Amino acid sequence: MDALKTVLVPINPAGWPFIGLFAAGALALAYFVGEPLGWAGAVLTAWCAYFFRDPERVTPTRDGLIISPADGVVQKIDSAPPPPELGMGDEARPRVCVFMNVFNVHVNRVPCDGTIKSLNYRPGRFFNASLDKASEFNERQSICLSTAQGQDIAFVQIAGLVARRIICDLSEGQPVKAGERFGLIRFGSRVDVYLPEGVVPLVCVGQQAVAGETVLADVRAQEPERIGETR
Repeated sequence: MDALKTVLVPINPAGWPFIGLFAAGALALAYFVGEPLGWAGAVLTAWCAYFFRDPERVTPTRDGLIISPADGVVQKIDSAPPPPELGMGDEARPRVCVFMNVFNVHVNRVPCDGTIKSLNYRPGRFFNASLDKASEFNERQSICLSTAQGQDIAFVQIAGLVARRIICDLSEGQPVKAGERFGLIRFGSRVDVYLPEGVVPLVCVGQQAVAGETVLADVRAQEPERIGETR
């Protein structure tokens, strides 16, 4: 039964219209053109269903933990001021950038317990999300969350080269819990997390992060920055 669950992964509701369009296109190709293109359409339909998969995750729930909001590779760890539209000041904060390719799960999850303090959507360009300028110029949805301890954490959904739609189901004043689904980005993108000042990330550049499971940081931790190597 457990093995079956890893294969029959639920589909996010936002994906069904696209899966239906891909399936209709595959049937049309098979009927009007023939088998080769019909099979190609079937493969694309299967990929579309795979893209919108929405597996369950087991989220660590201790206070102080900040969990990855996205699946993907930890592309960058640096310091930068949060997006100015959130009104969190100009001081640089520790930032963890998680890049999602088209094969990652694209459902995004809340990084920690708290209350949504502010939201801001900004239209923009569609540079490759792996580039530095993407955080400044690309279309983005910025979110500020306030924890019960009074710390503000920002997380930002950034559209990429192929992505053309950011979905965020949060609203100001909404209480949230770590690991809850809050949106997704189609197709290939990035999520940046701005940690409280003085908090050291517990992940390394190049590490694979799992949304709702990987601990990006612990506000209680006192350990130094981690350094990783490929083995």
